[in-house]
Amino acid sequence: MTGNDSPVLRVAGRPVARYVTRPELPYRLSPRPYLHPVTTLAGTAVTEFSPADHLHHLGVGVAVPDVEGHNFWGGRTYVRGRGPTELDNHGTQRHTAFQLRDPDGFVEELRWVAAGTELLRERRTVAATELTAAAWALDFTFSLTNVTPDPLTLGSPATNGRPGAAYGGFFWRARKEGAAPRVLTADREGEREVHGRSADWLALTGETWSLVFAGATARTRRDPWFVRTEEYPGVGSSLVHDDRVAVAPGDTLVRRIVTVVADGRLDADGAAALVRKAVSP
Repeated sequence: MTGNDSPVLRVAGRPVARYVTRPELPYRLSPRPYLHPVTTLAGTAVTEFSPADHLHHLGVGVAVPDVEGHNFWGGRTYVRGRGPTELDNHGTQRHTAFQLRDPDGFVEELRWVAAGTELLRERRTVAATELTAAAWALDFTFSLTNVTPDPLTLGSPATNGRPGAAYGGFFWRARKEGAAPRVLTADREGEREVHGRSADWLALTGETWSLVFAGATARTRRDPWFVRTEEYPGVGSSLVHDDRVAVAPGDTLVRRIVTVVADGRLDADGAAALVRKAVSP
């Protein structure tokens, strides 16, 4: 990796992702570190940054729409009985330090701050690993610790009254092309069939690329997938699906997602084989 604020991840000597630690972004986008561009080994970009349809979609990262009423997702806040509403409630994720930096990954500490108060402290571990000549894996773990003296609750638009909108947590805004990408799991296919359900892995395939997302811990695998293909291409692992999640003072919430980034269009068998190779027992 090179540069103070934009380290570059490399696989087999090839750059595959840039990580921006201190972005200069408008307050309403909930500024936060992100990975963009992320590319296949052949150089095809598989992320988008601040696209016109959702300016607050920032490549790959962690974003939560509601942390005790504070918006760490960006854009409007869904308010029960009012719908999407512009509020002055945005938080920021602030890079504190790298505990480790290597060409293929890093360990980082961040502070989640809103209204002048640190709510959460995050330890983020990111690693890039070669799988085959045409595929690599991005291993992304985030640990959120409540550093306040009181319990913190995390929510989503779904818990605030908008059915089907349980976004928040790890999120990947994918490459938008002329046609919507295909989405599938081991036994289902299509946005309606996979959105809001748990699955060991979920694949999104475009014209010349594939992304395969897998929960790498038992707890992460229980989280349902948030999926969009028709409106825009994006995949997230839902931290808060049905009910608000409480984090007690000093407690830590941990999730780990491994994403296979591959050239070509994978089928279910190919996706499953690469996930087995990428996710350690």
